[in-house]
Amino acid sequence: MASVPVTARPEPGIETPSWFDGRHVYLVGIGGCGVCGLARLLRSLGAVCSGSDSTPSEVTEALEADGIPVSRDQKSGKLPERCDLVVASAAIPDDHPELSAARRRGVSVLSYAEALGRAQAERTGISVAGTHGKSTTTAMLCHVLIESGLDPSFIVGAQCRQIGGGSRTGAARVPGDGPLGNAPGLFAAEACEYNRSFHHHRPMLAAINNVEGDHLDIYGSLENVVEAFAHFARQIPAASHGGRLLIAHEGAHRREITAGLGCGVQTFGFSPAADYQVVSDSAVRRVGLLQDGVWLTQWTNTMPGEHNALNAAAAAILASWVGADWNAVGSALEGFEGIDRRLARLGTRAVRGGEVVVYDDYGHHPTEIDLTLRALRSSERPERLVCVFQPHQHSRTRFLMDEFAQSFASADVVIVPHIYFVRDSELEKHRVSARDLVDRLRSRGVTAMHLYPFEAIVEQLEIICRDGDLLVIMGAGPVWEVGRDFLAGDGR
Repeated sequence: MASVPVTARPEPGIETPSWFDGRHVYLVGIGGCGVCGLARLLRSLGAVCSGSDSTPSEVTEALEADGIPVSRDQKSGKLPERCDLVVASAAIPDDHPELSAARRRGVSVLSYAEALGRAQAERTGISVAGTHGKSTTTAMLCHVLIESGLDPSFIVGAQCRQIGGGSRTGAARVPGDGPLGNAPGLFAAEACEYNRSFHHHRPMLAAINNVEGDHLDIYGSLENVVEAFAHFARQIPAASHGGRLLIAHEGAHRREITAGLGCGVQTFGFSPAADYQVVSDSAVRRVGLLQDGVWLTQWTNTMPGEHNALNAAAAAILASWVGADWNAVGSALEGFEGIDRRLARLGTRAVRGGEVVVYDDYGHHPTEIDLTLRALRSSERPERLVCVFQPHQHSRTRFLMDEFAQSFASADVVIVPHIYFVRDSELEKHRVSARDLVDRLRSRGVTAMHLYPFEAIVEQLEIICRDGDLLVIMGAGPVWEVGRDFLAGDGR
């Protein structure tokens, strides 16, 4: 996609008009959680926004209710008569009819990540990167900033009702008495590494939670993934201009990523050697944070697992960097209620002789699965842990097959539907199947089965679930429907 040069970062205390002001912007795939938030943000910057999406949803209905027109006709390639810029979701192919029409008309086309980066360059940007935990950490951060009175703009790639959904337009300036001193308003966003999208971010402050092999269809090797994160870190301004990076002390390849950086760098983690040490009692979800041995704050996490203790700690530290008071930070995290599809407790379902607890989770990488299952096993202590897992992408399943097979060690029963087919080629689709994962799990002694469609899985759950079970539905695709339909049953 054709890139539009990013303007210089505005100076503190100097009001400059937005590059988007007065432009008519058409967003393709506007129903996506990130793109819909961007549409609202660009409108707040003075743009006239409209867009298209192939599927009607609550999101598109809300956009239309807010005065942002949404077209359902993407095949004709018909753009609005006045159109200065087209922004395309990452899910939109380059030969999409509306993108082709824009190029024929000479209209500039930006990817979602490019447009987000341009908007971020006009604000005091905060980007949260990492293989896991981006949405949770960003949502936690935004909740803390709101509760601390710092009024951020943000785009989060998941719904968090507590902060008003997945996007918000906040103040144009940072309050003048904080460490940033009347700088352009805060704009927090998660920085996705898929297809190197996060290279378009322009943050003043950034966090890297962890770095592992993923999206290997794009990167080919872990070494290339690490280099991509290093490139992202090099986007942060020098320390003399306020640039700062927070990176995990362990699990983020920090030595390779931070080598030669000009920005300020500090680490966080459970190790006493980290600049910010996290102390966690997972049994009661109590989390504390120290710097150089000095106690800063503490809180009780609502979301179980030590990985969520680290996510919360990263959010706390970033919030403190922009002026949040430590007492307010701890109080805000104490009240954080979680986000959709991240260790979300859906409720209980009556079964013969008792009830089953049902959770829903977005986890689709082996490490996420392992951490989630361990956290549920430790916090809920179920009689059995039953997992319905839908693999996301054939290429990821094939590249990480051994890791996936190991990640279900804490589960008693695993049910696997078809792999969710997205972005991969038809050739890749034929290289691996859900049955391959089931065979690998069974070879490790895990009770596993391949079932489809979703209705058949719900029927099987009706048969096998019993009192004391915990059922967790996992995956980035539509597998959440299984949890919804199972809960809707009457248990007889």
